[in-house]
Amino acid sequence: MEIVKSLSTYAIPAIIFIILAVGMSRKIKVYEVFVDGAKEGITTVVRILPSLVGLLVAVGVFRASGALDLLIYAVKPLALLFGIPTEALPLAFMRPISGSASLAIVSDTISTYGPDSFIGRVVSTMMGSTETIFYTLTVYFGAVGIKNIRYTLAAALIADLVSVIVSVWICTVVFGR
Repeated sequence: MEIVKSLSTYAIPAIIFIILAVGMSRKIKVYEVFVDGAKEGITTVVRILPSLVGLLVAVGVFRASGALDLLIYAVKPLALLFGIPTEALPLAFMRPISGSASLAIVSDTISTYGPDSFIGRVVSTMMGSTETIFYTLTVYFGAVGIKNIRYTLAAALIADLVSVIVSVWICTVVFGR
């Protein structure tokens, strides 16, 4: 345990030192390359900012309008068929859209049901095995200028659905109901 703590303390400074040493040994102007990369990063942020703002506004409208509650009500019978607790449905719908909203949902669910409850374990497992698909597509595809995302989106949503179902199944197998 003490070795892991020591390694974690010195890992980042060691990586920075190695990068600087390799750059200097290859006669690379490390600081200038770093500054150029930072400039490119700022350009990327400016390019994707409108998409990101649009996504955040859409999340706010989705939650405030009651559409999430309506969607949960509509999907509840199907969720029960797969054994998905209805208390986990808000996370299942918000996770592909917003990481911060998902974290708030997980925090609220764990506060309500407890971390060692079946629902607490399911939402924790679900949070760790799903992805903020729309945010990721907005940032990464927007950064490189890809506009046609339909196949990626479909594959990601299917993977997310499988992750939700498997999260419930794993928690059922490991912890029981």
